[in-house]
Amino acid sequence: MQKKQEKTGLIWFRNDLRTKDNCALVSAIKANDQVVGLYCYDPRHFDINEFGHKKTAVFRAQFLIETVTDLKEQLLKLNIPLLIYNKTPETVIPKLVREYNISNIHFQKEWTPEENIVLDNIKQNLPRNIHFFSEYDQFLYHPKDSHLTCDAIPNVFTQFRKHVEKRSIVQQERQPLEIINQEATFENNTKNITLDSLGFSKFERHINSAFPFKGGETEALNRLNYYLFESKKIGFYKKTRNGLIGPDFSSKFSPWLANGSLSPRTVYWQVKKFEDSEYKNQSTYWLIFELIWRDYFKYISLKYGSNIFKLTGILNKKYSWKTDQLLINRWINGQTDEPFVNANMLELKQTGWMSNRGRQNVASYFSKTLNLDWRIGASYFESLLIDYDVHSN
Repeated sequence: MQKKQEKTGLIWFRNDLRTKDNCALVSAIKANDQVVGLYCYDPRHFDINEFGHKKTAVFRAQFLIETVTDLKEQLLKLNIPLLIYNKTPETVIPKLVREYNISNIHFQKEWTPEENIVLDNIKQNLPRNIHFFSEYDQFLYHPKDSHLTCDAIPNVFTQFRKHVEKRSIVQQERQPLEIINQEATFENNTKNITLDSLGFSKFERHINSAFPFKGGETEALNRLNYYLFESKKIGFYKKTRNGLIGPDFSSKFSPWLANGSLSPRTVYWQVKKFEDSEYKNQSTYWLIFELIWRDYFKYISLKYGSNIFKLTGILNKKYSWKTDQLLINRWINGQTDEPFVNANMLELKQTGWMSNRGRQNVASYFSKTLNLDWRIGASYFESLLIDYDVHSN
């Protein structure tokens, strides 16, 4: 009897850097006999962009390195190796497909332009018999459960929130299957990337940072457990969330949510568990409320596509934007006429973090008081913020 040909699947990790509640991981284990993981530190993510900013500065780079290191450890518990490269996915994936005889590629579905270009380039360099499996996995309310077409997505958050709260459901978390039995031996000669290899000299976490945490799924789940069940800080979230300095004013979940080392569904169901076992109040609801805000920005980017990056914005409004480099530098370096703006900008420059209230104020000052091209400010946020998220930025 002819031996059945085994299927080998590749999990291409991007902004879903976790093993808990990960659709691509569950899909890969179900569909394949053997599974190998991949993460690429895409060199383009560390280049200088058109506005003169490094797309990813040292704070998020360090957080990412910690996250991928932890992901590798968690995947090994499932007997899945994680291959790590400091190269573009277009270069690496076709090579791996040939080397490991990969037939299926599993990944989280993205829709913003840069990600789409990369995927198109990969597909052009692969045989047609390679199967691609992707699914939206970064939402609280999955698009197929939202009962909204793209055109029908409201432009007002409150309308969106009321709709999804009334008509949508939050799916249960996806749990990985039992440890996969890898009959083939995958030689993993790749090593974890260092800051030095990404072009950074050193990193020291600021002693007074309001975000003193490390990257990775393990740290994310520890923080979630601490904030909800150990300290019960969630019970005061609505009152304290706009505090400026300190780890516990707000949940601080956003960096882990941004790179996908924590799932919004995991947060949701843990809050529900807290409400069942402890108590329910405005603060427990408000944490979910903020997750819905996060979803809303993703839905808006689904609706408007690349328009969210255009100078005129999604409403196609024309303003007289300036590009005065002196004013831009004063804003960046905390040397404006506004002490509150300065304090927040210095915090960002030295820690990679800024409170929600701070962000709203410095962004408003940049665009509405100084009348500077908002895309330049957005570029600086993208570079510095540990929790940068393309849809919310």
